[in-house]
Amino acid sequence: MRQAMNFKYIYTLLTLITVLYFVPANAQTKHKTKKPAQKVAAKKPAAKPAEKKPAKTKVAPQKNNAKSLGDAATRIDTLKKGGNDGLQGNLSEEIVVTTAYKPVLADAVKIRRNPDLEDKTPFKAPLVYVPVDKRLELNTSIKQLDAMKRPAEQDSLPTNNYVKAGLGSLKTTYGEAYFANGRDEALQVGGYLKHFAQNGTMYKQNSAKEEVGVFGKSVGDENNISGRITYNYNSNYFYGFDKYNAPAVLQVDKQHFSTIGAEGELAKNYKDVENDFTYAVKLKGYAFSDAYQARENNLVLSGFFNQTINQFYTGLAASLDLSTQKDSLYDHNNSLIRLNPYIKFQGDNYKIDAGVNIVDQFGYKSAFYIFPAARAELQVIPKYVRIFVEAKGDVNKSSIHDFAMLNPYLGQNIDLTNSIDQLDIAAGVKGTIAPGLGFKATIYRNEIKNMPLFVSDFNFATGYNRFKVIYDGGRSRVSGLTGELDYKVSDDVDIFGRIEFKDYQMATVSEPWNLPKFLFKGGTVFNINNKITVSGTLLIRGSITDPYQFPATATTTANANINSFADLSGAVDYKATNRFSVFIHVNNILNASGQRYLFYPDYGFNIFGGVGYSF
Repeated sequence: MRQAMNFKYIYTLLTLITVLYFVPANAQTKHKTKKPAQKVAAKKPAAKPAEKKPAKTKVAPQKNNAKSLGDAATRIDTLKKGGNDGLQGNLSEEIVVTTAYKPVLADAVKIRRNPDLEDKTPFKAPLVYVPVDKRLELNTSIKQLDAMKRPAEQDSLPTNNYVKAGLGSLKTTYGEAYFANGRDEALQVGGYLKHFAQNGTMYKQNSAKEEVGVFGKSVGDENNISGRITYNYNSNYFYGFDKYNAPAVLQVDKQHFSTIGAEGELAKNYKDVENDFTYAVKLKGYAFSDAYQARENNLVLSGFFNQTINQFYTGLAASLDLSTQKDSLYDHNNSLIRLNPYIKFQGDNYKIDAGVNIVDQFGYKSAFYIFPAARAELQVIPKYVRIFVEAKGDVNKSSIHDFAMLNPYLGQNIDLTNSIDQLDIAAGVKGTIAPGLGFKATIYRNEIKNMPLFVSDFNFATGYNRFKVIYDGGRSRVSGLTGELDYKVSDDVDIFGRIEFKDYQMATVSEPWNLPKFLFKGGTVFNINNKITVSGTLLIRGSITDPYQFPATATTTANANINSFADLSGAVDYKATNRFSVFIHVNNILNASGQRYLFYPDYGFNIFGGVGYSF
C-alpha cells in the first residue's frame, strides 16, 4: 500500500515535469490563430472490480491573459489539492494550460494583408473600328485657308438709292437724288440729280445750280470700261455795285452757263504680277455756252502705256486736246498735243521719275515747248516720313469754261491767251507722324509767263459791272508754302485742313489783282453715334486788291482793297431710322460780309434743312 502511494507521487511528479516542458513549447508554435492548449491526461490505474468510475471533471479554458507560468502551476496545485470543486487527490482530471502569446521576430512571416474583397473591375466598352474614306495629307506646311464670303449684317446693308429735299432762309431750295443698280462688282449703272438755289438780301442777288448725270462701269476679265454723261446749268445776275455811289442805271442782266459733257475710258485691270504691261485710253469732251454769244467745244483724247521690268517702269503718256472758242469778236481754234515719255525707278526706300514734257501748240497761235518732268522721293524714316523734290513745266490752255467757273461775273469777249509754267520747282516732306495723323508740307517757286488775272471792268456811268481777264506779259514768280494735315482720331472723328502762303513778284503789273496771299480751308466730322453726325468747315481768305479806282476824295485810295474774311459753316445729320434721316445746314455762322470779288458780297447767315429717304 505504501509502495502504491509512493508510486503515485512519482507519477505525479513526472507528469508535472512533462507539463512544464511541453506547454511553453506548444505556446510558441507557428499558427495564425490561437488554439486551446493540448489536454494532458494522466494514465489511469487498473480499475478495481468493485469501484465505480469517477466522473470526468473539465476545467474551463482560460483566456490568453494569464500573466505567467506560475499562475498555471498554482492552478495545477489547486486541482491537486482539491480546490474549490472538492476533487481531492484525483489525478485523472484533464488539465488545460494557457499562457500569454509573445511574438518573436521569426514569426513576422505570419503577417499577411487581408485581401480586398470588393469587386472593382472597371467597365471597358467594346472597341469598334471604322475605316475613314479620306486621303491622308502631310501637315508639314501651313495649309492655305479658303476664302469665305462674309455674311452681310442686316442693319448695315447698303441702300442703292436715296432722295433728299429741303427748304430754308434766303428762299433756299435744295434737292438731291441718287440711283444705282446695287452691289454688283461686274456692272455699275446709276444716275444723280442736284439742285441748289438762294436769293440774297441785295437786289437780284440770286443764284442757282442744277446738275444731272448718268454713269456706268463694266469690269471684264482683262479690261474695264467706264463712262458718264453730265449736264450742268448755273445761273446768276450781275447785281454788284458801289453802295456809296449807287449808279442811276444798273445792268442786272441774267447770266447762265450751260455745259453738257461726256467721257469714256478703257483701262487694263490691275494685276499683282511681275513685269506687267498696263495701258489706258480715255476720250472726253464738253460743249459750253452762256447767256450771250460765248461758245466753247472741247475734245480730249488721252492715254498711256507702261511696261514694268523688275524695278523699272518705262512708258509714254500722250494727249490730243482740241478746242474751238467763239464769242462775238472772235472764233478760233486753240489746241495742244502733249507727249510725256518717262522712266521710273522704284525701290523700298526711294522712287525716281525722270522724263520730259513735250507740248506743241497749234491753232490761232503756234509754239513748241520742251519742259522737264522729274520727281524723286526718299524715305528717311521707314513707313513714316518721306522727302521729295520735283521740277516740271507745262502749257495751261485758257478756257472760257474754266474762267466762268472761277468768276461768274465776267463780261463778253474774254481775252484768251495760254499761260506757260516755264519751271516749277518744289520740295517737301510728307508722311505719318502718329497713327491716323498724316501730313504734307511743300515749299515751291513757280515761273509763269502770261499769268491770267481777273480785274474789274466797271463803267457805272452806263451801269456796266463786269470783270475781264488780263495777263502779266512777262515772267512772274510765285513763291509759297503749302501745308496739309489730316488727323483721323478714330472712325468717328476726322479733322483736316490746308493752309497756303504765297508771295508774288509780278513782271508787268503792279499787284496780283484779286489773288489772296493767304488761304486756309479746314473742317471736321464727328460721328456722335450711329445716328447723329456733326460736321463743320472753316474758310479764311486773306485780303485782295483790285485796280478799280474810287472817285478822288480825301479818304479813298487809288486801288480798291477787299478785306479778309472768315466763313464758318456747319451741319447736323440725324438718322431717324434705317431709311429716314433729317438734316440741318447752317452757312456763314459768323455772318461775315466778305466779298470774293469787288461789289459782289457773299450771302449772309442762312440756314436750311430737310429730310432724306433711302431705298
